[in-house]
Amino acid sequence: MQPTPDHRPSVLLAMGPGICERLFEPRHRTRLAALARTDPALVAHDLAHPAPPVAAALAEAEVLFTCWGATPLTPRVLAAAPRLKAVVHAAGSVKHHITDACWERGLTVSSAAGANALPVAEYTLATILLANKRVLRSAHVYREVRGDHDWRAELDGAGNYRRTVGIVGASRIGRRVIELLRPFDLHVLLYDPFVRADEAARLGVEPVALDELCSRADVVSVHAPQLPETHHMIGARRLSLMRTGATLINTARGSLVDEAALLRELVPGRLHAVLDVTDPGLPPADSPLYDLPNVLLTPHVAGSLGNELHRMTDQALDELERYAQGRPFADPVHPAELGRSA
Repeated sequence: MQPTPDHRPSVLLAMGPGICERLFEPRHRTRLAALARTDPALVAHDLAHPAPPVAAALAEAEVLFTCWGATPLTPRVLAAAPRLKAVVHAAGSVKHHITDACWERGLTVSSAAGANALPVAEYTLATILLANKRVLRSAHVYREVRGDHDWRAELDGAGNYRRTVGIVGASRIGRRVIELLRPFDLHVLLYDPFVRADEAARLGVEPVALDELCSRADVVSVHAPQLPETHHMIGARRLSLMRTGATLINTARGSLVDEAALLRELVPGRLHAVLDVTDPGLPPADSPLYDLPNVLLTPHVAGSLGNELHRMTDQALDELERYAQGRPFADPVHPAELGRSA
């Protein structure tokens, strides 16, 4: 049931330049117009120093519809939005723009983190299966030899049958990866200090300490949040525990892995890596990561891109519809959970 025109909330779109055009298809704009009173052509790129049209819209806004590049909602910004009650975020983490002042104000916040988790988990699943098949290695050798080769010897021991996969962090993405792995003949280990044994049993994983996970897994996949206590959680000692020929996958945050220590394992070829995130975010031009044959380096593409953005838009509009109908958000953000989330 759509809200009547008189009861539609006033909504202001707030996100970085160029995002709205990729986020919204015509069908999304049609649905937004039915759900809310808004100017779809007005997108606030800077709420801290708003142009007059944005300032006027902000003063009337009951809901901010945000995405990447949204302005942090500081006390000053919130003071200019006296009617604001909710923020609907059409992306994952809200840590970049939701401040303590938002919770003090009593705002309700929703995130499309669940929708953004899906492509990351799919990317991870694909790279786990390819890593165990040694696809990166065989593709490199094939390119080098350009002819006949003893592939049986080259790939002896490769494959996904009864391999052990270690998941670091039962985040939304980590849990989705676990779910996607269920149809395969794999044994899954989990390290997450917040997951009890009974919950791990329901997930179908074996809970272990991080050191044990690193030493037993053929593939270690990192899905922990970026927090002070997770900085370099995969460091030199834990990398040394990993089996020769094992693969490290990082789709979380670059700072979770000690990159200098990882390079000391990658350059001689002892370990393999799939890195969608690095620290710094853009490796320097002379980084060995670009050229190492045992590294798959991608430019932070695991998350939503292309038409996957529209999944986040759909979820955010679903949440806006719930708000307009006076119903609670299906995927709310709770301040108490932000301390251990991405």
